[in-house]
Amino acid sequence: MIYSLDKINEMADGDTEFISSVISVFLEEVPSDMEALETAINEKDYENVYKLAHKIKPNVDLLGMEQTRATALEIETLGKDPNNGKEIEEKFPILKQDVHQVISELKKDFGF
Repeated sequence: MIYSLDKINEMADGDTEFISSVISVFLEEVPSDMEALETAINEKDYENVYKLAHKIKPNVDLLGMEQTRATALEIETLGKDPNNGKEIEEKFPILKQDVHQVISELKKDFGF
């Protein structure tokens, strides 16, 4: 398991509806953000690469995905400079794989 509900549980204080809501929002928003990020990378739209990686980062952080958060941060930082396209293209598959794995695990674990 590459995600942890520790942060959400701490925030929820036993409110299972809150936990389900956070997971539901993650499952709704992050896949489309990832698709948009991949499109931005392919189109070399580095301003959007920066913005989308910045948007994805807190979502993966909330699920305790430290390594994934670090990768999103790297892509976000690299997106500030158009000369970093090759590095972004190398790092994106790692982010994509981790996010898709967590989406799959969350759907299985929470019956979404």
